[in-house]
Amino acid sequence: MKIDKKFLTGVLVGIIIVLSTNLIVRTFTDDNGQRKLAEIQRVIDENFSGEIDKEKLKDYMYIGYVSGLEDRYSYYMNKETFEEFIKQSEGSYVGIGVSTKIDKKDNKIKIVSIFEGSNASSAGIQIGDKIIKVSGTPVDQSNYTEAVSAIRGGEDTKVKLTILRENENKIFETEVIRKNIDIPTVNGKLLENEIGYIKINEFDRVTYNQYTTTFNNLKEQGMKRLIIDLRNNPGGLLDTVVKITDSLVPKGTITYVEDKHGNKSYEYSDENCINMPLVILVNGNSASASEVLSGAVKDFGVGKLVGEKTFGKGVVQNIFKLSDGSGIKVTIAKYYTPNGICIHGEGIQPDYEVKSNNYNDDFFELPTIETDNQLQKAVEVVKTIN
Repeated sequence: MKIDKKFLTGVLVGIIIVLSTNLIVRTFTDDNGQRKLAEIQRVIDENFSGEIDKEKLKDYMYIGYVSGLEDRYSYYMNKETFEEFIKQSEGSYVGIGVSTKIDKKDNKIKIVSIFEGSNASSAGIQIGDKIIKVSGTPVDQSNYTEAVSAIRGGEDTKVKLTILRENENKIFETEVIRKNIDIPTVNGKLLENEIGYIKINEFDRVTYNQYTTTFNNLKEQGMKRLIIDLRNNPGGLLDTVVKITDSLVPKGTITYVEDKHGNKSYEYSDENCINMPLVILVNGNSASASEVLSGAVKDFGVGKLVGEKTFGKGVVQNIFKLSDGSGIKVTIAKYYTPNGICIHGEGIQPDYEVKSNNYNDDFFELPTIETDNQLQKAVEVVKTIN
């Protein structure tokens, strides 16, 4: 949802303080506030020349109230936005199981990957195909968001796609049955010298199982050293990153969080860990859960960090569902590395600082040593660790 900041900071701020409090936190019901709300509403009703969307006004009131905390990580979501947020954090959705992007050459929607277990392949779709119509409606860059929403839908329902396959110079239609799909968040490959490379895009519910599968596959291929790429990983779920970190570090404290009352909650690792040379790739967009993992690896001394200083998001948010199906995300605590360091606003400094010269952020097209200087350094470093 796009927020008009001028609109928020103008007339609606006054409305925010009264109505949103009553409906969200129930702490503020003074008569003066109610009278002011009625006065503002009367001015708008009598003078505003445009159409008034009452539901949107309400949403902006709630958004503005939480924005008054002046915390960039706390915000309100209406019912539809909240439901989509929960789906994303679960790491699954109902759809045809493809990843798409806009082809800059012609602004068409190009399929860049097909998820394992999806119905796209059986419907005749291939990587490189372009979606030019969804249910008969032409689609391209101009209505990309609407196109993606239209492709998604209810489980076991069908969607008709018109596909352009340029290498065969043909256009055809196909129907794809939608199903529940786990979004790929982990990708990996075996490099030379028995070095495994695993990229974690974010930490969702599905990520731990995907990481474990990828790790075990690389072990079967002969992996003896490991590079984990957390560049541009914005974070995710604490319990997911804790489980992955537990596999990397020996027994001890992975992280702890402290709330506004001084209460501390600890996350521990057991004695079982991979016990192999390890390098973590990070950059300025490695944040939150990525910094939990990076900080633990650095404090335990079980691996080296290569790349650029991390983002510095050392606060924890919790999700609260409200009675009407909407929700708020609220910062509830700060987290600390095993050595008691809160990196919020500071970030974690890598052991080997390397500025990127050509980092490819396409999750489905893994970087190569020939073009990625940070990966080059990570390979060099991991080869020296005994």
